[in-house]
Amino acid sequence: MTGTHFDNTYFHFFMDALQRNENLQVINFPTENSFDASILKNKFDVVLLWSNNWFGMPEEIIGIKDLEIPVVARAADPGDQNDAIKNHKKLKINYYFHFMPESYFHELYDNNFKFKTIVYGLESSLYQNLKSFDERKKNRILNTGACGSNKITNKIYWFLKDRTVDNPYIGYKLRTMVNKLSYVDYTTTLQHEYVNDKFPKLLEKYQCVIAACSDTPTINFWEKPAAGCLTFMEITKKNRGKYLGFVDGETAIFINENNYKDKLQEFLNDPNNHKWKKIASQGKEYTLKNLNNDKAVESLVEIFKGLV
Repeated sequence: MTGTHFDNTYFHFFMDALQRNENLQVINFPTENSFDASILKNKFDVVLLWSNNWFGMPEEIIGIKDLEIPVVARAADPGDQNDAIKNHKKLKINYYFHFMPESYFHELYDNNFKFKTIVYGLESSLYQNLKSFDERKKNRILNTGACGSNKITNKIYWFLKDRTVDNPYIGYKLRTMVNKLSYVDYTTTLQHEYVNDKFPKLLEKYQCVIAACSDTPTINFWEKPAAGCLTFMEITKKNRGKYLGFVDGETAIFINENNYKDKLQEFLNDPNNHKWKKIASQGKEYTLKNLNNDKAVESLVEIFKGLV
């Protein structure tokens, strides 16, 4: 939470947006390997943990079970739940939140765990003053994020090792398939200069981008339309992406494993059609209005009010 990590989306939510909300008085406690929670007794209404997993957390939180203060935690990402679930009683967690749909959370965790879907991670100020749609590349399509390699040996290795969503050929199946197309430019998560708060500067180079994750939507599903890109978005029954509120043909173009080539080719065959610019504009407006960090904090405040 220093503001220099490659994934600054969490920093802006926890360190910036929470402080901006007039209904909250937030005090942060930087920790080492151990934290004595007894210093919080009778001084706070809610304890907020950045994660229910140990990554980025102190290895030990002493006395948290003795507090008569509700504990709210961001749920760990899918794939990390087996370790994280062990901390439910250990950290006395009362409520969870994450941007995954509630039905998916309860597939990963106990049905009795209280949970709310909160779409966080989009810091609106980073998406101002980007290049206009007409100034961007229109003959190339951008695909970003973790993917499986096209090497058959790599694919065999992964399927022998792991058949969960941690396997990129499962969790990122469509994203991996798209990379085989000759007109797609691909960047990994980290191996380029546009990490941290610079990601919108990569997005502004392209009229058209792909947001694909086969198990559940990720943050780039709202980062990409927020940058004014025409976003070809994997929305399927399997990944339950409709909860985000995008409308096919109005704020995004929905794709799946069967239609993605035809959908992308339709754009490339007629890139000057005004409808693409309109969809990109409406997608940006919808995202910045409804899926920003300040809206996310308002939803978190509702959890707090229900617990106090």
